[in-house]
Amino acid sequence: MHLFWYSDLLIYVFMRTLIKDATIINEGLRYKGSLLIGGERIERIFPYHLPPGIDLSGVRVIEAENKYLIPGVIDDQVHFREPGLTHKGDIMTESRAAVAGGVTSYMDMPNTIPQTVTQALLEEKYQRATEVSAANYSFFMGVTNDNLEEVLKTDPATVCGIKVFLGSSTGDMLVNNQEVLAELFRQTPMLVAAHCEDETIIQRNIQSAREKFGEQVPFTWHPLIRNEEACYASSSLAVELAEKYGTRLHVFHLSTARETGLFRPGPVREKKITAEVCVHHLWFSDEDYQEMGSRIKWNPAIKGVSDREGLWKAMMLDQLDVIATDHAPHTLSEKDSSYFRAPTG
Repeated sequence: MHLFWYSDLLIYVFMRTLIKDATIINEGLRYKGSLLIGGERIERIFPYHLPPGIDLSGVRVIEAENKYLIPGVIDDQVHFREPGLTHKGDIMTESRAAVAGGVTSYMDMPNTIPQTVTQALLEEKYQRATEVSAANYSFFMGVTNDNLEEVLKTDPATVCGIKVFLGSSTGDMLVNNQEVLAELFRQTPMLVAAHCEDETIIQRNIQSAREKFGEQVPFTWHPLIRNEEACYASSSLAVELAEKYGTRLHVFHLSTARETGLFRPGPVREKKITAEVCVHHLWFSDEDYQEMGSRIKWNPAIKGVSDREGLWKAMMLDQLDVIATDHAPHTLSEKDSSYFRAPTG
């Protein structure tokens, strides 16, 4: 069985099927055409018009006029909460939700319970996904200050990358040992994917917020605590290390216009250093905290309108290479709490 997505319809393909007269979006092109599927594979794409005399006997025809036909989306950053946090979601539920939204491949993060920081725990995730995942999958290997030797055993043929938290977020996986970071960037042959926020700056800002508000810090302060300075200091460090050691680097979820200047425009296939933007940083701004509160508390924080506009501009100039969700479910009871108690995601 193979999944194809167009507009709001999932098609489960068992025999030959023709999706007819759709608006096809693929490889930078947009045109009206039809697509013939045989079993689990695309047999042929017909741009614009079907050729005269084509034999459609025994072919199921789906009329797709005024519908869009697009490739399945790859989401390079999700938190499916398995193992250890499955009251929020798990590989089965979240992969099914992904497919329902047109996402046919995902890459899952290591900050679970236990954290995915050994080869054995990484393999357990892969095994679980073979049993229950509704979509294609890969899992990141996590880095700590103490597991570099284990990280360097990771197989680049089967694992999408190494995840390093340069700022604390959900879970305790902060890597702040500069020697470990240097050795990671120097030795690994794999992609290093980084969450970039400077922890020293964040902790300084938290202290200032607590001095002013105690434990009742308003959510409007989230972008002041996890501010542009913290993001840029960390992102620029990651880029500096990657350039020094020739490492393949991917920086997750940029949230500031200033950071985009660290990344050059051009086709992703020509880059060793790439960057991502998340849907929520393209949609919301700091003006929305007053109304939305904990519901839009993410790390990195959503910043100002000018940052949002800068991210859009960088995306259109191909300085940003990936749009992701950072899908990270929590229960409503967990989110409906005070600033320091409400989880991010």
